[in-house]
Amino acid sequence: MSRFSLPLTLMTASALAFMAVGSSVAADGNDGNGAWFVPKTAQPSAPAVSHHHAAPAAAPAPAAVPDMAGLDDGGDAGAPDGEGQQQAAPVLPLPSVPSSPAVPKEDAPPPVVLGLISVQGVMQLSTAAQEMQQVLGERRDRLARAVQKEEGAWREEQQKLQVQARTLTSDQLQLRVRHLQERRAKDQRDFSNKARIIQEAYQVAFHQIERVLEQRDGIIAKVAAAHGMNLVLHAEQAVLHVDGQDITEEVADRLNKVLPHVFIPDDGVDPEVLAKSGKMPTTADEERLMNQAAPQQPAEAPAQAKGSSLRRQK
Repeated sequence: MSRFSLPLTLMTASALAFMAVGSSVAADGNDGNGAWFVPKTAQPSAPAVSHHHAAPAAAPAPAAVPDMAGLDDGGDAGAPDGEGQQQAAPVLPLPSVPSSPAVPKEDAPPPVVLGLISVQGVMQLSTAAQEMQQVLGERRDRLARAVQKEEGAWREEQQKLQVQARTLTSDQLQLRVRHLQERRAKDQRDFSNKARIIQEAYQVAFHQIERVLEQRDGIIAKVAAAHGMNLVLHAEQAVLHVDGQDITEEVADRLNKVLPHVFIPDDGVDPEVLAKSGKMPTTADEERLMNQAAPQQPAEAPAQAKGSSLRRQK
């Protein structure tokens, strides 16, 4: 198989067609006086956990850098007389470096046969992507309405408490305030968890489309190979191209035949709990499954086999 180079960014393209689930709900529920509802993926204190790689440990905070404002333009910036002038670059050591040896002449790469694809166009034509947008979009909208309803109820209770505050003792008022705060905190946790479930259901559904398109023996690779193409770029990057170079519609047609529908976890089913149930493979098994499914490459060309896979978004 020819070596394909295809820097696809499917997740970015899909974001244009399908609004991020958690972020949209968060925007609907924000009351302007602090975070009313922040999805798991947006909480600073709980960064999203990658299913493919462990999150690196937080690096220690760098040492504070002195404020250098005013030094570049020759200002005094509070410096003593004569020290605000622009200084000459310091003279530093120049260690020797080895010279680069000559590179033996090698075979030239094959001539470029260019193909173009619009990932966003493929997603718009995909029946599986349309199903995903409809089902999960409805769940997102229902959650947004629930957030707004609870926010209104909470504000109403808050106003009642302000009116009744004059007739309550200090202990009674503190107790009512604490109960109201606990209710708000519980709602935030519940809504945040529901938003996470919707967002992860979207990831489960979308990753099925992504794998069918981008895996090394996926639809894009096969369509490109059928046309003898060895380089496929985003159609949006091309100012001018000729007929036959754009494979968007052909890829979308084959995608609809191969994957007309996607598996979407049922409403309210936590994808992380589903993954732990053992009912189906998980993203933790993805690399192993892909290696098992990959066609055997000729032993005399291991380097080409290693470099021929399409770049996959993790």
